[in-house]
Amino acid sequence: MIEDLSDPRRSEPPCVLNERTMLEAWLEFHRTTLLLKCEGLDDDERKRRPIPTSKLSLHGLVRHATEVERNWFRRTLLRDDSVPWVFADPAGEDLELAPLDNADWATDLVGWHAECDHSRTAAAAHQLDDTGLRDGQPCSLRWIYVHLIEEYARHNGHADLIRELVDGHVGW
Repeated sequence: MIEDLSDPRRSEPPCVLNERTMLEAWLEFHRTTLLLKCEGLDDDERKRRPIPTSKLSLHGLVRHATEVERNWFRRTLLRDDSVPWVFADPAGEDLELAPLDNADWATDLVGWHAECDHSRTAAAAHQLDDTGLRDGQPCSLRWIYVHLIEEYARHNGHADLIRELVDGHVGW
């Protein structure tokens, strides 16, 4: 429930907004939720993968979110295929998630925030119907917003479970 994670940096968007404002507000809501799920833990706890069959950790989810932001707003919307991968490698699977042995939380958090800022700037210069290219096909900014909201919401569900398994906090 939204009330379970109360913080002045995060609020549920009003139920009546214009489309763009609503999409932007929900994306910000979910970005902030991921950040809040990671706060109050030490590095080892953020890197912990409490589900033996999964590569997911809170730190890894932030690195994944960095790649997702970069992919959809830079590569797709701005059509910039020259943007390098930060953590991932198209030739390898889930390299942003693991290993995290040498990952530095402060650096990775700054990188994610910077990528979110870049995404905001890229989106601000476009209308919802403007298109980038995804696999050679047009992809609207509207679709990108909806997809990012879905992506963050799904991974925030993972973050809920990971956080509960790491330190017992529910709704944190």
